[in-house]
Amino acid sequence: MDNLVNRFKRYRTIKHIENNYQKKYAFVGMGNHSINNLYPVLDYLHAEIKYVVTRSEQTAKAISENYKNYTGTNDLKMVLNDEEISGVFISANPVSHFGIVKEALMHHKNVFVEKPPCTTKDELMELIELEKNSKGTVLVGFQKRFAPVYTILKQSVKNTSHYSLKYVVGNYPEGDPLLDLFIHPLDTVSYLFGKSEITSLQIIGNKGVQTYFMHLKHDSGAVGNLELSTDFYWSKSFESLYVSADKKIFQTKNTEKLTSMPKPKSILSIPMEKLKSTSIEQTVLYEQNNFLPVREQNQLYASGYFNEIKSFLDICEGKQNKNDSSLTEIVNTYSLIESIQKQIVA
Repeated sequence: MDNLVNRFKRYRTIKHIENNYQKKYAFVGMGNHSINNLYPVLDYLHAEIKYVVTRSEQTAKAISENYKNYTGTNDLKMVLNDEEISGVFISANPVSHFGIVKEALMHHKNVFVEKPPCTTKDELMELIELEKNSKGTVLVGFQKRFAPVYTILKQSVKNTSHYSLKYVVGNYPEGDPLLDLFIHPLDTVSYLFGKSEITSLQIIGNKGVQTYFMHLKHDSGAVGNLELSTDFYWSKSFESLYVSADKKIFQTKNTEKLTSMPKPKSILSIPMEKLKSTSIEQTVLYEQNNFLPVREQNQLYASGYFNEIKSFLDICEGKQNKNDSSLTEIVNTYSLIESIQKQIVA
């Protein structure tokens, strides 16, 4: 038995050491998010990054001097003209994403772009038309679409009657919370429940400290209540989701845990739990275990970063065609954002 276990461990180690990705890639951006969440996954997957493109010559020089496998450069056109480059990762200043994605598609490169890929629905539709005439494919970095919690939930909530989502973070004076932060929960409900319209919207606060209270009605029949806020602590930020489906109730805590329980039963409209003592059976569908130091229990995996990057690499290398975060898949998200922006202006 010991010999069999050792053989399995050795096989697993060799499979990880082997480089399954043969093509070369470029990365635009070297910010805090990229360093902490994206580069570690690329390194783990042995993806060969040939270039890192930055705006600063000093940063580009530091990259070339300190990262042996990377070439730092400020010349994006040179990178896009390199036929060895199969895919481009874009995680720069959000306002520059739209222009860089356009350039990459015109050079027939596959594109991974962090959210937001653009600032308006019109820009999104322009990218969709451009992609049709390009050999490249775009995957947008809405990582929660790739988180185990939401991929499991997606298959379980097809008959949702209503849900409640709460997303709270800290003060955000440096940007647009709608496009920079709230776009994530808005994409989550669009991904899970489909196209929607706003039935009510109230915004409290001003720049930096804002709270959106919103009711949505989805074409699927689901009704949603959302609270999105920057009036909290960054160190205690969280997102929770309660979903009332046909026969079950689902609850999530961030991307760390997903549970379900059966709907309560009744006789002649009288709750059974009032007639007799009943035990509530709660099922844990997913739970991240930080005690286990393995890939599937790592926060980058639970949050969806691992699976979104792997999906993009697989697309680039012809191993996968399905794209759960394509430009067309996020049209409903941008339609919802556009509706919110119109109501804010009005």
